[in-house]
Amino acid sequence: MIDKAIPDAIGRVVATELKPATPHQFHFWTPTETAIGIGAIVKVEGLGGGGSGLGRVVYGVVTEGFAYSDLATPLHDVVGAEGDPTRATEAPTARQQIRYWTAAVLRQTPEEPLQPVPLGQVYLADDADVAQALRMDGFLYSATPTAIPIGLYTSAGRDSPVYLDADFLLGPEAAHLNISGVSGLATKTSAVEFLLGAIFAHFPAHKGRIAAVCFNVKGPDLCFLDQPGDLSDEDRHRYERLGVPATPFQRMQLYAPLKADGVNLNTLRTHPDLVGDVEPLTWGLQEVVDYAEVLLNRDDIDAKADAFIDFLRDRVLGKSFDDGFGTTHRVQTFADLDRFFRSIFDGLEITAGGRSDTWRTHHIATMRKVRNRLLNISTRCKGLVTDDGPSSDLPWKEFADRTVYVIDIANVDPLGQDLVFARVVSKLREQLERRELGVEAVVVFVDELNKYAPGDGPDTYVKKMLLDISERGRYLGLVLFGAEQFRSQVHRRVVGNAGTQLFGRMDMDELATPGYQVLTPATKSKLATLPIGELMVRHPHFTQPIFVRFPKPPVLRGRDGVERFPPAADVPFEDAVVRQLVRLDRRVRPNQVKDLIAEREQDDVRRALAAVRRTRPDDVLAYFRKVLGARVDAEAGMPRERQAVPPLNPISDEPY
Repeated sequence: MIDKAIPDAIGRVVATELKPATPHQFHFWTPTETAIGIGAIVKVEGLGGGGSGLGRVVYGVVTEGFAYSDLATPLHDVVGAEGDPTRATEAPTARQQIRYWTAAVLRQTPEEPLQPVPLGQVYLADDADVAQALRMDGFLYSATPTAIPIGLYTSAGRDSPVYLDADFLLGPEAAHLNISGVSGLATKTSAVEFLLGAIFAHFPAHKGRIAAVCFNVKGPDLCFLDQPGDLSDEDRHRYERLGVPATPFQRMQLYAPLKADGVNLNTLRTHPDLVGDVEPLTWGLQEVVDYAEVLLNRDDIDAKADAFIDFLRDRVLGKSFDDGFGTTHRVQTFADLDRFFRSIFDGLEITAGGRSDTWRTHHIATMRKVRNRLLNISTRCKGLVTDDGPSSDLPWKEFADRTVYVIDIANVDPLGQDLVFARVVSKLREQLERRELGVEAVVVFVDELNKYAPGDGPDTYVKKMLLDISERGRYLGLVLFGAEQFRSQVHRRVVGNAGTQLFGRMDMDELATPGYQVLTPATKSKLATLPIGELMVRHPHFTQPIFVRFPKPPVLRGRDGVERFPPAADVPFEDAVVRQLVRLDRRVRPNQVKDLIAEREQDDVRRALAAVRRTRPDDVLAYFRKVLGARVDAEAGMPRERQAVPPLNPISDEPY
């Protein structure tokens, strides 16, 4: 009687003098009709001494396949068919065919001594075999499991979960993830969305709390992560198999800069049903000045200008400062900075009659240059950078566990994008070092690494930040998830420090670059034709790349979200103010707000609105009235600024 519990062999290892079995590679044959294909995981069982029992077990992944018959040359087949292909089937005997496969060794047990693969039977790997082959048993069944599901191994009709080790994905042993593939077909963003959900569901309890910060740089890609998407029954089965909830992110907060008018949000998530969850992102002088290097042209700002910027940062900003001409300044906003510069220039013109060209050892041409560059920041990044008034920022020191913070900078000037990235990442690193962020680990997702960390070009501030994260972030709990189309054109240290690497469908030109020479032609061919939802995974525990399939993310895709929740048109200034106040307090009546801001300066209204957003008082309208009134009265009581003085006498040829 046949024991059904014993699997049937699908092939047998063969070794010849020309193609021997080695400790890292072996060959086997199968019947013509077989479920084996490129990427399939197989198990070889060798007999022990004297054939008395099972001995060495070898696991491998198929990397190449061949098919041939007993023909010596193609000409023999032409002669046998008398030159007519239609007569080939009339041959009295059918030619023998063979399916011949090459497999790379994943693991041997016992691992010592390391020996060539034995000539044994070949079997398809089941769930337990996949876990053994990929060394997942060490972190999947330990006392403190650290397994994070990445997808299902589905080759040869199997349906086995594949896991990554959190210690090597999120630190501290190794960290960072990089995903490459052609645009639109590699599903890079979808893979990251699924993986973030899997991390939130399976992040080990002994590692503490975790959050994610995602920079949305393409349209509405990441604007609807809290809205449910459509899933097929097959996808729901995959979620159940992987133990990941098939639900959108329960805690998601989106931040977006304002538009140039200072009240309408610069994002595509402005539908009335969803805009209430969007927080404005606006920064003032205090938040921006520390990152002047990002915003200033290094070819234009020399060492003298750097020295003056350092002087402003250390001696002037946020402090009471006497300019030497009888005026004490407290510079906290760009408007204060402009008054500070005007006071100095006026003082030099009046007291020295235009003959003095230095102030506190700084040349006036250098000061004019720095003034122009700094004040232009609030113009170029209008909406993100405010001239006056309080800022609206991320919840520093109060990050919540299992929360996704999306920063929508898709419609922001490239200069503003660089500023947002540099400041947010710097603050994350600073607060993780001090252990005061609110969580122990943060995943930072950055798309378009070809733009932000190219392999060639100048060393920008943003590229330096990415290199710093990739090389030292794992010790802090700062993990970089990066995506790009062309991995070969990203800085080598950024991709090289990624402990886990994912590959979607790849372009053949990209596969021809030196970085892919370790892959066999068959593996490259499969990569170039991967269906949507399938990835090739490289991980420190996997000695060879593995193909997995992940389910569709349970969130609303960006373009579907825009269709379901069309963005609202920009509203007039008064209505935008009403909308923001009503969002904070449902008791606010629109007519009350409109009467309050009637005939008021828009800048004063913006400052009062920003103060309300930052303070979040119990009585929003009363606080708004108080701040608006006090601010207007204070401004009214101040003397009018003097008219601009004529330009100083020419001192140098510099046009400042």
